[in-house]
Amino acid sequence: MKLVLFQQSGRISDARVYPGILMPDGVVNIAPAVTGLERSSPQQVMQDLINSFDGLRPTLERLAATADRIPLANVRLRAPLPRPGKILGCIGNYWEHMQREPRPLNMFLKNPDAVIGPGDTVVLPRFTEPYVFQHEAELGIVIKGPAKEVALADHRNAIFGYTCVIDVSARAEGRSTWRSGSWMGKSFDTFAPIGPCIVTADEIPDPNNLDAKFWDNGQLRHDYNTNDMEHRVPELIQFATTIMTLNSGDIIACGTNHEGLGPLQDGDLGEFEIQGIGRLTIHVSDPLKRTWERGIYMGPNSTAPAARAAQQRGG
Repeated sequence: MKLVLFQQSGRISDARVYPGILMPDGVVNIAPAVTGLERSSPQQVMQDLINSFDGLRPTLERLAATADRIPLANVRLRAPLPRPGKILGCIGNYWEHMQREPRPLNMFLKNPDAVIGPGDTVVLPRFTEPYVFQHEAELGIVIKGPAKEVALADHRNAIFGYTCVIDVSARAEGRSTWRSGSWMGKSFDTFAPIGPCIVTADEIPDPNNLDAKFWDNGQLRHDYNTNDMEHRVPELIQFATTIMTLNSGDIIACGTNHEGLGPLQDGDLGEFEIQGIGRLTIHVSDPLKRTWERGIYMGPNSTAPAARAAQQRGG
């Protein structure tokens, strides 16, 4: 099941955000099945859905089978988790065809207020110290909590579903993350696009065997499979919950294969699709109208323009 938050287009007097089920031919409004909708924020609505999903599932399945669809043309999808309590991002976490010892698993916290949704705009900051701004297209794990000290064998108990996350990143020269000691380069406003939906975990048999693709203005950049993760989904759950309690609606972004990194700049259209989840589309705006060479990084032996800078490891 694909859960979304949406607004109905054309209803100027109704700016409410509703929970829904995304279907191939439209969206089913499931607000009648959700209690306390008027008193809750959109984030709380989705967290409540996660917490009560097992009991609600028969009702939701009935609505999906019988209720009228709202055509997609009449719907504006919003971020399915507008303000997660925590966004944890993996640092690197892909082999990228390198033969070496696995690196220690590490993560950073990303600003929850950076979240935007489908069709929204990444706005590059006026701050000019970062050298460039790049996309990192990642599988996002949506948590069902509270989850603390989860064993590898029990990792599925902590996973509600999956979504697409674009970890927009400010860079120093090369591929190093700007201010990597603090990871502030990951947390500018609008730097965490999420969506288009949360697909429940039962629809993704193996999260470590999903194709992920990102296009910038129609140019295919990221093109990888999640089987290339150094530290796989069970280990990510175990590691994160060893350090902190994860609650329903928190997200772990699994990192990306850096082969295919490129700059985001004014006027760009980004499209990110993960097999079994869907496609997240974003726009890019830069008030300073900066430009960068459009080459992409394709590995340490590449001669592409973006690969000619120092090959430092980024997050």
